[in-house]
Amino acid sequence: MITYAALAPHPPLLIPDIGGSRLKEVSPTVEGMKQLAQEVAKSSPECLVFFTPHGNVFGDCLSVLGERQLEGDLSSFGSRFKVRAANDLALLQKIAQECLDRDIALVILDRDIAENNRLNPDLDHGILVPYYYLIEAGLGDIPVVAISIGFLSELELYQFGQTIQKAAAQAGRRVAILASGDMSHRLKDEGPYDFHPDGPVFDRTIQGLLAAADFNGLFQLGGELRTNAGECGFRSILIMAGCLDGLDVQPRVFSYEGPFGVGYLTAGFKPQGAAPSLLAQLEDAEHKRLQEEKEQASLPAKWARLVLEQYLQDQTVPQLPPEWQELKKHQAGAFVSLKKNGQLRGCIGTIQPVYENLAEEIAANAISAGTRDPRFMPVSQSEMDSLSYSVDILGEAEPCRRQDLDPKRYGVIVTSGQRRGLLLPDLEGVDTVEQQLTIALQKAGIKANEPYAIERFEVKRYR
Repeated sequence: MITYAALAPHPPLLIPDIGGSRLKEVSPTVEGMKQLAQEVAKSSPECLVFFTPHGNVFGDCLSVLGERQLEGDLSSFGSRFKVRAANDLALLQKIAQECLDRDIALVILDRDIAENNRLNPDLDHGILVPYYYLIEAGLGDIPVVAISIGFLSELELYQFGQTIQKAAAQAGRRVAILASGDMSHRLKDEGPYDFHPDGPVFDRTIQGLLAAADFNGLFQLGGELRTNAGECGFRSILIMAGCLDGLDVQPRVFSYEGPFGVGYLTAGFKPQGAAPSLLAQLEDAEHKRLQEEKEQASLPAKWARLVLEQYLQDQTVPQLPPEWQELKKHQAGAFVSLKKNGQLRGCIGTIQPVYENLAEEIAANAISAGTRDPRFMPVSQSEMDSLSYSVDILGEAEPCRRQDLDPKRYGVIVTSGQRRGLLLPDLEGVDTVEQQLTIALQKAGIKANEPYAIERFEVKRYR
């Protein structure tokens, strides 16, 4: 069972031998952390489950440390604080099985796997900072589970939280949840980022939602608000909320402040009994959204979906429906992009037409995007209903100069000898010509100081 759930910030200066005299500048947070830790201890947990945004974070899965003994220290911050704790492997295996049953991607990282892939096999500061206060409260001798968030959809993160609740029940374990995360990093110009007016808005909104235990409200926040705020704790909060699904909770905000341009929020949730589950409502809303997306999709996107879904089922390509014959009247290069939960899941295309018509061009690239993109595992049949499709049809490329580029309007092709790299226009996170060229050069394997030719092209994007 879930005995308690908490949100805690993780600035290393909260550790006394790091913060020193500066602890006085964050005294509300220090006091909030102490009170929160006491409430967790009062719930008599048998295991602590941490969620951290500073561990081994992946775009398409969550990860959990799998060693029998977990270690960590804050020596890189100048602290002598270090810990060694037993990993609750029995609970971890229950969580892994629940994830497998629900098709939620979770990888278990032992030390060999981590070190061979240049990952961190130890507890990070996102866990160690709140853990310090939990140890002070007398919880240093119970096992832990250390989970790193992943860039999955909001719904998947919430579902993952519920798998932990179920796993705890199956294991007969009293589990306390600790979601680690800071709020906005854009509260002041002297912080790690420039000030943005959405920073304070985000922090006020999250504090209000958590104070009311309004977890449904978390799903109403726009992605733009979160991005503008520069937060790091939202995904931890979503997993924590999923852990409390179907439970009536008593919320309490212990403290909030943002003295250095970063918001520090401590909050706790004490389960009081059963309550209606939010999960079915969220899953139904997502199903309706995907159905509407399919119904409103453009002809090229519908054709790409039809091709890939049939190919995944029986390795054949469907006949082009009679009402879609328009696609046979044109010839052009085309890129097919697949996204899952807003994250790229595959993208393959042709700069110039390779096939007799656009229907064949899209069909071939749809299959390649789903099964042959070397950056991803092939798409599985279980993923088909959760994929979003877009098709970019390319115009003629023309030679240009750097000053002729516009990353929102034009795609770019860079060429040096036999090496060639392409980047489509209007991509999220690519806002400047420098960013666009840097990525295109990296894709081509061309160094920035090498001579290279530039071409630009326009596209028509169909979703």
